Amino acid sequence: MRGTIHQINVSKGGVPKLPVDEAQVTSLGIIGDGHDDRVHHGGPQAALCLFSLEVIETLQAEGHPIYPGAAGENLTIAAIDWDMMKPGTTWSLGDEVRIEISGYTTPCIKNAGWFMNRDFMRMHQSRHPGSSRVYARVLAPGRLRPGDAVVPVA
Repeated sequence: MRGTIHQINVSKGGVPKLPVDEAQVTSLGIIGDGHDDRVHHGGPQAALCLFSLEVIETLQAEGHPIYPGAAGENLTIAAIDWDMMKPGTTWSLGDEVRIEISGYTTPCIKNAGWFMNRDFMRMHQSRHPGSSRVYARVLAPGRLRPGDAVVPVA
């Protein structure tokens, strides 16, 4: 299985996060990316937030006005079976970066605007398995660009 980084997203804090052409990833996330709520976001166990382009497209088909970066993900990933992105799995991103999925995110009310009837719980893992963003810890830092490969590490 081989996917790609569709989009890299950053913000000074809050959502949406906006696309950038490349990013330097450290053990604490992407250089230049910020968080309004440091209690619930960021840190070594949640250095990166990932979301699936295909899940976003499914949500759009349901009528939700979500788009890549809107839900605050740092990396929008394409062409990966999202059920494979589960806690404990390790992934190679590009030529340098290695991550381990540390957990599913808890949806935040700040994402309500991207959902019909403000139903941001539509991306809660326990209510809609396979529709959640995931957090990852960085095992090996490096540079990323859109189009870089996303490959599971055996």
